[in-house]
Amino acid sequence: MPVVVVESPAKAKTINKYLGSDYTVLASYGHVRDLPAKDGSVDTDNDFDMTWEVGNDSRKHVKAIADALKEDNNLILATDPDREGEAISWHLEEALRKRRAIKKDTPVSRVVFNAITKSAVTEAMQNPRDIDQPLVDAYLARRALDYLVGFNLSPVLWRKLPGARSAGRVQSVCLRLIVEREMEIEAFNAREYWSVKALLATPRGQEFEARLTVLGGQKLDKFDIENSTAAELAVQAIQSRDLHIASVEAKPASRNPSPPFMTSTLQQEASRKFGMGARQCMSAAQRLYEAGYITYMRTDGIDMAPEAVAAARDAIKDRYGAEYVPSEPRIYKNKAKNAQEAHECIRPTDMTRATADLKVTEEDQRKLYDLIWKRTLACQMAGARLERTTVEISSDDKQVGLRATGQVVMFDGFMRVYEEGRDDVVDDDDKRLPQIMQGEAAAKRTVAPEQHFTQPPPRYTEATLVKRMEELGIGRPSTYASVITTIQDRDYVRKEKNRLFPEDKGRIVTIFLLNFFRQYVGYEFTANLEEELDDVSAGERNYKNVLSRFWKDFSAAISETSELRITQVLDILDEALAPQLYPPREDGTDPRICPKCGAGQLHLKTSRTGGFVGCGNYPECNYTRPISGEGAEGYERVLGEDNGDEIHLKSGRFGPYVQRGEATPENKKPPRASLPKQGKEYLPGWGPNDVTLEQALTLLTLPREIGPHPDGGMISSNLGRFGPYVMHQLPDEEKPVYANLKETLDVFEIGMNRAVELITEKRNNPGRGRRAAAKPLKELGDHPDEGGAVNIMDGRYGPYVKWEKVNATIPKEVEVADVTMEQAVQWIAEKAAKKGTKRKAPAKKKAAPKKTAAKKTASK
Repeated sequence: MPVVVVESPAKAKTINKYLGSDYTVLASYGHVRDLPAKDGSVDTDNDFDMTWEVGNDSRKHVKAIADALKEDNNLILATDPDREGEAISWHLEEALRKRRAIKKDTPVSRVVFNAITKSAVTEAMQNPRDIDQPLVDAYLARRALDYLVGFNLSPVLWRKLPGARSAGRVQSVCLRLIVEREMEIEAFNAREYWSVKALLATPRGQEFEARLTVLGGQKLDKFDIENSTAAELAVQAIQSRDLHIASVEAKPASRNPSPPFMTSTLQQEASRKFGMGARQCMSAAQRLYEAGYITYMRTDGIDMAPEAVAAARDAIKDRYGAEYVPSEPRIYKNKAKNAQEAHECIRPTDMTRATADLKVTEEDQRKLYDLIWKRTLACQMAGARLERTTVEISSDDKQVGLRATGQVVMFDGFMRVYEEGRDDVVDDDDKRLPQIMQGEAAAKRTVAPEQHFTQPPPRYTEATLVKRMEELGIGRPSTYASVITTIQDRDYVRKEKNRLFPEDKGRIVTIFLLNFFRQYVGYEFTANLEEELDDVSAGERNYKNVLSRFWKDFSAAISETSELRITQVLDILDEALAPQLYPPREDGTDPRICPKCGAGQLHLKTSRTGGFVGCGNYPECNYTRPISGEGAEGYERVLGEDNGDEIHLKSGRFGPYVQRGEATPENKKPPRASLPKQGKEYLPGWGPNDVTLEQALTLLTLPREIGPHPDGGMISSNLGRFGPYVMHQLPDEEKPVYANLKETLDVFEIGMNRAVELITEKRNNPGRGRRAAAKPLKELGDHPDEGGAVNIMDGRYGPYVKWEKVNATIPKEVEVADVTMEQAVQWIAEKAAKKGTKRKAPAKKKAAPKKTAAKKTASK
């Protein structure tokens, strides 16, 4: 029986159904080797030799594969059909050869399939090939570049900018996009303009809306009506004249469907329609692929296999009728320069399988499959036929002109199934107009002016950021999600209401890199490097030449910067940021003079939480503000006054907080309270950009005294590091008892009866929180290797896997119902490895004496 190796247990389970008992299918659980996180893993002095290490978590998986090869001397590598999949296969073969698990006569073959279906897997097994070395070389080049940038640039950040976490070849460029968009918004000056709309009626009494387009016989441009005075004059011009229909023009129009999904467009649409982050989207897509429901989800391609096109056309005809099937199939051609990334589009493996037929309970997977299924059918459907009508309304003297537009769908075509979402809402005048005839009078019902202001460019969502990265040629389908996740995990960026905001820490890191490593956060440089790596994938360029050319300049830049002191760096950044840090004040005073003491000079400073502007007279003057500038949208500002104290919103090490007054020598720690969160997100209406004086005063009442406990002592509620809680201490107790609250706002509302009940439950069950008894959410059975029950429990911070004394957190994107024993065993092993202990040791100790005793008896 040949040994087939794939990445995940879920994929192994699906493939096993198709291959049957003639094959042994095992999972590698992702990458089995990586570069150790230490100096010298990429030897720049020795032709960029790389030192690889099998991870602690991977050793047992490699051993399992090696053991299987002892029985079956035939290895088939069936990892994913992209660069990462090729690299996993290469690493596996290398690791197994080092263990001598692969012998001279062991056949090793590589098979790839774009979908996990019986026909695709069977066909792949009949067409094995060797490992694609150019694709592996492209992986090696990317991994080496990421190591060289991260391992050399990150320490420079740590030394020069306290609080900075890391830098990366693509992540720093992605962060730059977000920071520069924020600076555009801050520098934006809104411009006022007005428009005039009229509600008109036909002689038959049917109403329709029209907007003013001609005034004084001249066509109006956007900014021609500049203020309310001009708008009122325009209204009077319309009111004082009789209007008639000058012309009615109806034109046929058509709309064609969007192409099928590739990785970036799937992430964009999932964000628009469901608010899904890139990582959440790819996690759901991965599980759909591994279950055999969709084709491979990391692709730059939009072409569809001919048999899939035929199946889609048949499904459309059966569901919607022959009129919805175009006479010829729609052909979509790939735009991707890199053929190695351009697999087939993301589509269902079975066009007749609707979402209702899906055997999954996880909502994200159902939503995403529905999106993919509808988009795939729509891309092969007939176009929509429309009729667009434009009505011109004029005064008799031609001094005033208005226009009404409308649209009627004559045949819905693909729109019956699917319409692509939009990043920003646009008024397309899709309204249906009543019957209007040329020459007839138009009666005026109302005429009203509307004030408008030009808007700054919108902050990026994850969808629009992926789209922009794709336009610039930065990153690839396999990296979009991880890059966007990394900059949020590093606290360089935060997500609020689906929009990405740069933190001060992220902003100052970007400005530092732009001043000292500008080339390496350049859009063109990064895109050109991606193209060189694509050439390596295609076998057209030597990857070591790419590394050599990059390292020559990069190492020189690192050397130059390492000589700089922190004060020199801050002086340079202070000068570079001066227009943003010190914008002109309305009263004309020097923007660098401290507004608190009136004497000190403001200067850029750094801390573990990022950059800020502080007074040079510290510690005599402790004035600080965010680097976004006075009055700019930022965390720190005065919310108002209460009893003579200013109530401040400030930014600290653990995020934004409110504070009563300023710290003084007499009052070094004034009252303060953090803004409430539910999980990682701020409560709606309680974020740093939304919080009000009233809310701040409410927070500053914490800890809140609920009332005296019947047995003595005060019960209080508060917000802690791990969420909301109630607390009580009996007179004879050494430590207080804490009981968690479900909802954050309960700290302000919980009553005495409920608080006593929670405290009593906690006191009676100190290890169980509010649960009288901890019952498993799901029982998985006994550990397959070590024995002992493996259960899923409901924990304080979410569900977790429990085996003996090992508690392993379940990743957020994984639903409890979907957890398999294989996944649980992997998480348990990872957790045990982190603690550096094997939790089954007690069992081994019991077994050892028996073995020893047996040996002694035998020797006697």
